[in-house]
Amino acid sequence: MADQKYDIQVSARTAFIPEQSDLENSRYVFAYTITITNAGNIPAQLVSRHWIITDANNQVQEVRGLGVVGEQPLLRPNESFQYTSGTAIATPVGTMRGSYQMIAEDGRQFDAPIPEFTLSMPRVLH
Repeated sequence: MADQKYDIQVSARTAFIPEQSDLENSRYVFAYTITITNAGNIPAQLVSRHWIITDANNQVQEVRGLGVVGEQPLLRPNESFQYTSGTAIATPVGTMRGSYQMIAEDGRQFDAPIPEFTLSMPRVLH
């Protein structure tokens, strides 16, 4: 599909952060590393983000804001941008999904979907 001008691919890796978590007070902290790749054929800038974070009790936090980690990266075709951030939820397992709002070099605004990924505290197997 060579005519895919606007194609941003998003992948995620997650990690439970025990030293920042407080299990007795239902605070589970996770780091997530996001890789954003411009698979399209036009430069595009990440302008803002919209996250939907859901815990195992179906409590939803929505996060909207400019940029990611204080940056608004411009991705040329085949370029990637990676960053790590974190979130806290009230259960050992949850999910995150959302979208990045992008502006292409030609002025077109479009959303890059963030596929849902799981936040999960590792279970100790006996």
